[in-house]
Amino acid sequence: MLVILLALTGGIGSGKSTVSLLLAANGAVIVDADEVAKQLQAPGGAVLAAMVERWGSGILQPHGTLNRQAVADIVFNDADELRALNKMTHPAVRREMARQAREQADTGAVTIMDTPLLVETFDKQPPFSGIVVVDVPPEVAVERLMRYRGFSDVDAWARISQQADRQERLGIAGFVIDNSGPPEALDEQVLRMMAWARTLPHVDPPPAPRERVAGDQPSAN
Repeated sequence: MLVILLALTGGIGSGKSTVSLLLAANGAVIVDADEVAKQLQAPGGAVLAAMVERWGSGILQPHGTLNRQAVADIVFNDADELRALNKMTHPAVRREMARQAREQADTGAVTIMDTPLLVETFDKQPPFSGIVVVDVPPEVAVERLMRYRGFSDVDAWARISQQADRQERLGIAGFVIDNSGPPEALDEQVLRMMAWARTLPHVDPPPAPRERVAGDQPSAN
């Protein structure tokens, strides 16, 4: 059982989601950490229950779903609370992503694990065929966060400061997609990246997820 397994990462405001959509349109199979985390934090999920136990029902919408902005307001200005959130979520996300990646073994598909916090969790990641980084200067990321997501200047810089810095991400890249220009500039880069991916060695897919045992915190992204 082998697979072409890539990691896709980029800081907040880099436009990684746009790149991911283009890769999917060009035949890649995307395993998205953010989407997996949302599923695990849905009503009835153990991760959501752990979050409510720590921060109370004030992090819920009236209909019981997670109010992500309420959680962001708590964790992104408090390093201890951010660590607590990560401890609740990350292991569960990694287990589910590993399961989805294993489903692509021997299919011939380029399988891409879309992982925003790749650098921060690198020692816990599986072996990859290659690593793709979506790169923009921090100033561009801040401007986009303010324009498209309604962040204040202070909030945008605070969120960026919580993540690995640009040079750390570039230091592990096998292929860099420059997303500092207009959206149409991505098309040719994505095609080149897919061609590059098909030259890479196949690797063993991530091992079967370990079932959670007593004392193993459900963990998030």
